[in-house]
Amino acid sequence: MKKVIYRNFLKDCLIFFTIALISGSTIIWVFQAVNYLDIIIDDGRNYLVYLQYSLLNFPKILTRIFPFAFFFSFSYVISKYEIKNELIIFWNNGVKKINFINYFFIVSIFLLLIQIILTTIIVPKSQNLARNLMRTSEFNFVENFIKVKKFNATINNLTIYSEDKDNNESYKNIYIKRKINDKDFQIIFAKKGEFKTNSNNPTLLLYEGENINISNENITNFSFEKSEFNLSPFSSNTILVKKTQEHFTEELIECAINLINKTNLEKIIKKVRNCEVKNLNNILSELYKRLVIPLYLPALMLTLLLLIVYSKEKINYSKKRVLVFLIGFFIIIFSETTLRFVKDSNARNFLIILLPIILSITYYFYYLSILKKN
Repeated sequence: MKKVIYRNFLKDCLIFFTIALISGSTIIWVFQAVNYLDIIIDDGRNYLVYLQYSLLNFPKILTRIFPFAFFFSFSYVISKYEIKNELIIFWNNGVKKINFINYFFIVSIFLLLIQIILTTIIVPKSQNLARNLMRTSEFNFVENFIKVKKFNATINNLTIYSEDKDNNESYKNIYIKRKINDKDFQIIFAKKGEFKTNSNNPTLLLYEGENINISNENITNFSFEKSEFNLSPFSSNTILVKKTQEHFTEELIECAINLINKTNLEKIIKKVRNCEVKNLNNILSELYKRLVIPLYLPALMLTLLLLIVYSKEKINYSKKRVLVFLIGFFIIIFSETTLRFVKDSNARNFLIILLPIILSITYYFYYLSILKKN
């Protein structure tokens, strides 16, 4: 009987948690997908790349929503059971509150492991795949690169503008500015332009224009009837270098250990591009997000289980329920804000890592004390 009660209660919690997690992540993903649309489409890449890139960022959103969905869903179900007097069935069937707390504490450990798998394996892998996708995908200049009546500077050191476009896919009154270095640049005007077809290299054919070169404060110019402007040497402004958050967890751990101990630096820097002393704080912060922040899930579970300790028949139950919610959200926010205190100080970092464990132990001894009195 007890197993059936536990199973049904857990089933309700997990169903609500899954719905809250997926629906919340999907809403945020839709909003972010709009931003990705500007980045990728304006950058001259096709819609398939945009769709793949957006989907690869979905696991990252899941990890951000995970603690909020966890706390909201479990606290909602527990409150609903208490308000409808359904928790009394548990106590009347011999379920002890401390056993109930132990059971759901173990559940929080399993959810903690799922969160760590997401943050340490799945998210870095998906982020790395997304970056590789951007790095290897080709520009679709013909359909996306030149925007009519809009200066397009998504390509490094290059700005292109077109006044109009006719039905034959030809651009009118084209302006091109190519930056050579900090002082030298090239400007091209043309009455007409069109992309060269059947070519592996993206090339813009220009007609009836003028080329102006400014080099060492000297100006040279010449007119042309027809000219070709090769776009293949240029690259996108999109950051293609692998970021810290896109490295695998074992790489970051190895990097952090070597930087702290100052050993094998030349070897590890080949594996982790930005494995440098000046980047150590960022590496430690990334490891903290992946390995330590999930440790607050058991503390959150023990926080919301305060709802079963305070009966709704007692005075000020509604105020205590609001207080439990506020404490839970404070813990979530606190777990994120402690990120700024992660530095290259081993003593401080060790203390920060112990905080969620100390919080969980404190909660548990509080339950033992108060339930023993009751």
